[in-house]
Amino acid sequence: MKKTIIISAMAVCLSIVNVNANSSSESFNDNTTVATFKVSAFCLSVVKGDYDTVKKLIDLGTDVNSRSNGMTPAMYAAKFNRTEILELLIANGANLKVKSDQGWTAKKYAELSNANEAVSVIENALTKR
Repeated sequence: MKKTIIISAMAVCLSIVNVNANSSSESFNDNTTVATFKVSAFCLSVVKGDYDTVKKLIDLGTDVNSRSNGMTPAMYAAKFNRTEILELLIANGANLKVKSDQGWTAKKYAELSNANEAVSVIENALTKR
């Protein structure tokens, strides 16, 4: 029984390889559209978890509530569970009640990403205010 299954699997693999190996003389007109999203350097530093760069940018006057692709830095920090950076943003005036272009708050992004630590940080910050 095992031999039959193994031989059948090998036959299927060989047939797939042969089908994919056939060359074709068709030419394709590639009219694909690529959507590009530009994320600010500040939000990119948040996503990467680069605490030092985020702190330096805040010290240089970067707005902690500025949007990049419709999301605030706090939303990025919550989505990627960057709790240390999230606490830094909150300490510097990040608005946790603002909604993204999709209508979600930083807490919702954390919940969708299963970032439980970020949810705790946000809940604690919201109860203190």
